[in-house]
Amino acid sequence: MKKEDFIFCPLGGSGEIGMNMNLFAYGKPENRKWIIVDIGVTFADDTIPGVDLIYPDPGFITDKKDDLVGLVLTHAHEDHIGAIAHIWPKLQCNIYATPFTSVLIQEKFKEKKIDIRKKLKIVELNGNIKLGPFKIEFVTLTHSILEPNGLSIETPAGTVLHTGDWKCDPNPLIGKTINEKKLKQIGDNGVLAMICDSTNVFSPGRAGSELDVRTSLLKIMRNKKKRIIVTSFASNVARMESIFYCAEKVGRKISLVGRSMHRIYKAARQCGYLNNLIEPIDPREAKKVSREKIVFLCTGSQGEPNGAMMRISSQIHPDVMIESDDTVIFSSKIIPGNEKKLYKLHNQLVKNGIDVVSEENEFVHVSGHPNREDLKDMYSWVKPRSVIPVHGEHRHMIEHINFAKEMQVPYPVGVENGDIVQLYPGESPKIIDKAPSGRIYVDGTVSVGEESQSIKDRRNLSYNGFLEITLIINDLGVIIKKPVISFRGIPSNGETSDFIFDLEYKIREICKTFSLKNSNQEQNLIETLKTNCRKTVREKTGKRPYTNVNLVRI
Repeated sequence: MKKEDFIFCPLGGSGEIGMNMNLFAYGKPENRKWIIVDIGVTFADDTIPGVDLIYPDPGFITDKKDDLVGLVLTHAHEDHIGAIAHIWPKLQCNIYATPFTSVLIQEKFKEKKIDIRKKLKIVELNGNIKLGPFKIEFVTLTHSILEPNGLSIETPAGTVLHTGDWKCDPNPLIGKTINEKKLKQIGDNGVLAMICDSTNVFSPGRAGSELDVRTSLLKIMRNKKKRIIVTSFASNVARMESIFYCAEKVGRKISLVGRSMHRIYKAARQCGYLNNLIEPIDPREAKKVSREKIVFLCTGSQGEPNGAMMRISSQIHPDVMIESDDTVIFSSKIIPGNEKKLYKLHNQLVKNGIDVVSEENEFVHVSGHPNREDLKDMYSWVKPRSVIPVHGEHRHMIEHINFAKEMQVPYPVGVENGDIVQLYPGESPKIIDKAPSGRIYVDGTVSVGEESQSIKDRRNLSYNGFLEITLIINDLGVIIKKPVISFRGIPSNGETSDFIFDLEYKIREICKTFSLKNSNQEQNLIETLKTNCRKTVREKTGKRPYTNVNLVRI
């Protein structure tokens, strides 16, 4: 008889930062029970035009949904919960989350017109749940959002600690400090493996404290005389509270700008946070307040085209204006990949006489992820037999493996999305199989695969342009008018008429070789025209446009 085993399998977040989705299973291979930990998204770049969100392909676990005993969420960042409304309808399982995360989850399902209340189970901070063979204990950590949790996942084979996202913040301002006592207890009882955040493994020292950022922001804001606009991640409620605190200390009113900022503020208040603060005023009311007496806290800290900060800087925001000698404080990290659009935004502001403050010239941000000294603390508390780095690109995870070896961890294991790791039985964890994994693109309101024809066509359109040819043919198969040719996105230097003439000539020559009395030949003619017209355009312009041919019989 085959023995029970304990399995770990990441479907997203291993080999990339974002799109976190992890599976755990316990039991005999023929009847294992599964849980999912987190179910996040990542954001598309310019190479995938028209797509904003990407999430892990859940096919491997949806095939096992009858053996799925629950979905457990560590915290409410989009890279950990953003895919839930897209994937959950295929799973229909119970969802387990702490109060603040639960509020934001309900908002996501409301947008999809799904009543999730019966399936959403709220877990108190440091609470426990039992899901099939899994005893799961939520462990309060510190991070750049409210209520971040590590998960102690206990089975008859042993215990795994899944850290989620975390840091060591001695003064987090909102919420409790990291539950060091509980982590030590878990470590003393023995940990088979620790699934651990790798984001800042290259960064020496400590990640830093929110209290230190508050002190620095207050000093900066005291020296500013005109309008102050602060942009930050809306999810960082401690930073939000710091801006409220600083505004009150310097004698200014505060106004929130951007839908996400209002949504997070409302959710935090609903869960009992952000009490004893000055009340924010509506942006429309803020117009009546003098420049010297107002602070705006807005979204768009990464230069998002539709973010409030970009609209303000472009002077198209309906409620917030910006003038020379005003100050914009980017109280956030410049995320790798966003440099180009952020620097464009910074340059636009500076050119208009705005004072720009960012992490490049002032202390206005600390990371929510562990630096090397923070990692050393976690390792010393938990003392795991094995470490499996996640939440990082390959370079982060390989460095984390090296770090684990320095920390005398006996069996560090490197993984990537789809790897099936046997944690038990055996002397050490090992990769035993590969699960199907991949990415799903949210294209408009439709979820499509990576090889979707709509994605390929749009990418081709963005690079090469569009050409359309319409031929009008009579019953005898004769072209009775010259072809109607239209195009978009194909470069032209003013000699368009010659370019069109070459295409018209090519089309007529090709049509002479086909008998259009036979309707069965129409498709062959269309394909031949497409191939030859693309070739002609490429000879003239260097582009191979997406080409469409219409035959109209009259």
